[in-house]
Amino acid sequence: MSRKLVVGLTGGIGSGKSAAAAEFEKLGATVVDTDVIAHELTAPGGAAIDAIRARFGEAAIGADGAMDRARMRSLVFHDPASRKALEAILHPLIRERSERLIEEAPGPYVIYVVPLLIESGDYRRRADRILVVDLPEEVQMERVRARSGLPEDTVRAIMGAQAPREARLAAADDVLDNSGSLEALRREVALLHQKYLQLART
Repeated sequence: MSRKLVVGLTGGIGSGKSAAAAEFEKLGATVVDTDVIAHELTAPGGAAIDAIRARFGEAAIGADGAMDRARMRSLVFHDPASRKALEAILHPLIRERSERLIEEAPGPYVIYVVPLLIESGDYRRRADRILVVDLPEEVQMERVRARSGLPEDTVRAIMGAQAPREARLAAADDVLDNSGSLEALRREVALLHQKYLQLART
């Protein structure tokens, strides 16, 4: 781990991780987002494309040369063996790139966005502090449905595949309540930013 303070930011689907990360970035933190890295790796010409094609066949790659996300999402959601195979390709590449970006981070501290951080098992080794973006499950459900248009049972299945809210909160060093407005989120982020600046100096 780099000598920079690394704050692992996580939360369930629809909790507002990206919104929170964007606010930290505006204040000068360096954001390293594993979802963004995964998109780069699976884009046309991305470092994971050849391995995905070799393991899952041509059907896994879209006409544009990127991984066919909708197809793969459906496959891995219904087939644990396929999910493990895809993770075995992506996770080492994501981790390697994350570590490099953390080492090179220009900001005073790093916000390391990992949606499944608590599920990864070794999260205490990967971040100095765990920040959980939290909101009531019903609000989470409404936001995901409004954003994605997915039916309720699909959203519940996705939420069910993630660590329960209690487990995330139990692992948290800091909790960011995102049940209110963007303005309220901004105020909370500003307070945490001051705290992390102080911790980064010590």
